[in-house]
Amino acid sequence: MTSSTRIADVTRIRRPLAVTVAVVASMLVVALLTDLVTASRAESRLAHAVQASPSVTYEPEVMLNGFPFLTRAGRGDFPMIHLSARGVTAPGCADRGRCTVDVDARLYDAELGDVWSTTPSSPIRFQRLEAQTRVDSVNLGRLMNIVDLYINTPAPEGRIGGGGPGDGLLERTEGIMLSGTVPLPGSPARDGKYPPSASEYRHPKVKVSVSARVSVVDGRVRIDAVDLYTGPEEHFSDDVPEEFRSHVFKLFSITLPPLPTAWDTPVTSALSRGSDLVLIGERPGGTVEPRAF
Repeated sequence: MTSSTRIADVTRIRRPLAVTVAVVASMLVVALLTDLVTASRAESRLAHAVQASPSVTYEPEVMLNGFPFLTRAGRGDFPMIHLSARGVTAPGCADRGRCTVDVDARLYDAELGDVWSTTPSSPIRFQRLEAQTRVDSVNLGRLMNIVDLYINTPAPEGRIGGGGPGDGLLERTEGIMLSGTVPLPGSPARDGKYPPSASEYRHPKVKVSVSARVSVVDGRVRIDAVDLYTGPEEHFSDDVPEEFRSHVFKLFSITLPPLPTAWDTPVTSALSRGSDLVLIGERPGGTVEPRAF
């Protein structure tokens, strides 16, 4: 057999094999896309059901975890369902504008039933529910009446390079940095319509960063400023006379009003994460309805 004949034989064998591989790959891609599209439709249906809740303004984000989706859709059970509603109205801002928070929930070992007939009153059974409510710096400032407030989570002392991209978002319950402008004793909370952070404010004020801790007392989040922040993070350090420090710390301390959580899950802990304040709660197995989110 000549070399040209052998090459021709190999080519004849490889050609149908290549075609078979291409066909199988195409079928897998089509199956994957079909699974993804079907899951997206089911997630959209659940999102619309959750949006029936009076507290949910915008269509929430929904993820039905479990692959392949089509086999799970028939049973309606999922290892985890993740819901995230943004812009949920929160109380406690009075005339300082509308306060909003982001409300998240993770339902583990969840049973949704027929995903194609989900309604606002459809029962969702679960073995465990984790709830998180995130308050960003702007809304925390409105709640605390410090218009330019900013919350930051410094890396722990001695952690060189802490907070870099490889670390993800840092979390802390103590040593949290709060920055903002507050009036000194004898100065009004506002100068007409101007808060202390405005250049038009004409009374004594300070722009400082304080070190604070967060805790949960009777289901409500408590923030306590304990000292002026002097760490390595970029911060503000206006001079605060010793006799005025307790006054300044008091302005940076507050017990927040009850804030929305997924299905009114009680808050058991709180922490700072990046530039957000995060409230955390957990519930054991039970049943909830989308419209009560």
